Amino acid sequence: METITSITPIIIISTSLVATFLIFFTGDMSKNLREAWTILAAIIKFGFVMSMLPLILEGKIIEYTVISIVPGLTIQFKVDALGIFFAILASFLWIITSFYSIGYMRSLNEHAQTRYFCCFAIALSATMGVAMSGNMFTTFLFYEIITLCTYPLVAHKETPEALQGARRYIAYLLGTSIAFQLTAVFLTYSAVGTLDFSDKGLLNNARAAGISDLFLTITFVLYMAGITKAALMPFHSWLPAAMVAPTPVSALLHAVAVVKTGVFVVVKVVLHVFGVNLLTELGLGTALAYVASFTIIVASVIALKQNNLKARLAYSTVSQLSYVILGVALLTPSAIAGSIMHIVLHAFGKITLFFTAGAIYVAAHKTEISQLDGIGKKMPFTMAAFTLGSLSMIGIPPLGGFLSKWYIGIGALEAHQLPIIAVLVGSTILNACYFLPIVYAAFFKEAKHDEHHGHGHSRHGFEEAPAIMVIPLVLTAIGAVALFIAPSIFLDLARLVVTSVTGGN
Repeated sequence: METITSITPIIIISTSLVATFLIFFTGDMSKNLREAWTILAAIIKFGFVMSMLPLILEGKIIEYTVISIVPGLTIQFKVDALGIFFAILASFLWIITSFYSIGYMRSLNEHAQTRYFCCFAIALSATMGVAMSGNMFTTFLFYEIITLCTYPLVAHKETPEALQGARRYIAYLLGTSIAFQLTAVFLTYSAVGTLDFSDKGLLNNARAAGISDLFLTITFVLYMAGITKAALMPFHSWLPAAMVAPTPVSALLHAVAVVKTGVFVVVKVVLHVFGVNLLTELGLGTALAYVASFTIIVASVIALKQNNLKARLAYSTVSQLSYVILGVALLTPSAIAGSIMHIVLHAFGKITLFFTAGAIYVAAHKTEISQLDGIGKKMPFTMAAFTLGSLSMIGIPPLGGFLSKWYIGIGALEAHQLPIIAVLVGSTILNACYFLPIVYAAFFKEAKHDEHHGHGHSRHGFEEAPAIMVIPLVLTAIGAVALFIAPSIFLDLARLVVTSVTGGN
């Protein structure tokens, strides 16, 4: 596999860092200029990411080493199929979310908007850093930067509830990462003298070198416990608590960047730190698959009981994230492909749902599911998008969410894990039970009397949120359909990953 040295990863990470300074220094002078920097940086970042795609599809790897600290310990970027997969997703959705954020923050006349856009830009730089990391040391550094720079976003409203949610957020994510993940990183380095990712797993030959099964098992458990952004139970309660953040934060950072960073790092640890062969020999993949299955079912049951819309979406996210973990833990080609595909398919579906929750709040000041009777007649575009996002989460064709569940199901058969099929069927039924009643109430029930009627819209006409919010959520809903019809780029990248880690088997 040909490796190309290029500074492009540094440019991609630096783009939004430069924008952060421009946003900060111009924010008080002109909000239009501040937001222009946000949009411009997002578009430039996406353009540079896409410029690498042809090389990656040809099977090449783009690499750049920043500094070598000691032998085997470097800050290094390496863009492969899995890395560019995540980079394309996050950079593209940053563009859409930037427009949505402008509409949301202006409509509610939110305070500290300059701080908000600055933290957003830093978070996207850090996400790109994780996506393109060449080793666990670099991954860990950017993983922690994401935690630190998103804390002000979670605490944005500065209410007692927001500050309490943010404290839980930082305590869980920072505390578990330092206590568990960092320990696992040290153990990995002590065992093999390097942290560089490998297609076969950098610990693949550890047993042959005399490393005990107990040592490897403990290291694996520490990684899984320390990557709390993946929201595996019981390390999940930070995510519902973080829903006190503004909805655009919930949408991108808690449906894409933060939580997807978590499951992305889990995938990297499974495939590139331990490797398919080693985890199969140790039986740890099966154990992880059942922990993920537990999370999928229990979080779905809890979601059923939530009346607050964002809380229901939060527990749905806890459940849906574990599909990614479940797929990669099965260690079969189809399941790994389904796992990787679910990263993008869940992102488009769930960001649509969070966007609609924010639009409903801006236009109608409603936050509870019990308040949504008849709202589909007032907000037809928003609730149509919500319907598509819901169907994708359930996994009904022709929505993208069906593809990942299909591949994971095939992978479960390949692994001879019939109980996993039961988990997929059961969770799909639960998904339908907590999403479809919202759709039914919105379109087929009569609206209850409510003294709130939006921001100046006619009481008898549509009461949609501003177009700058509605257009993004319609686009992401269309994306959820398009990814079923034409998933080619993402599916091609997923297959490249599978080929590299399984040797085509």
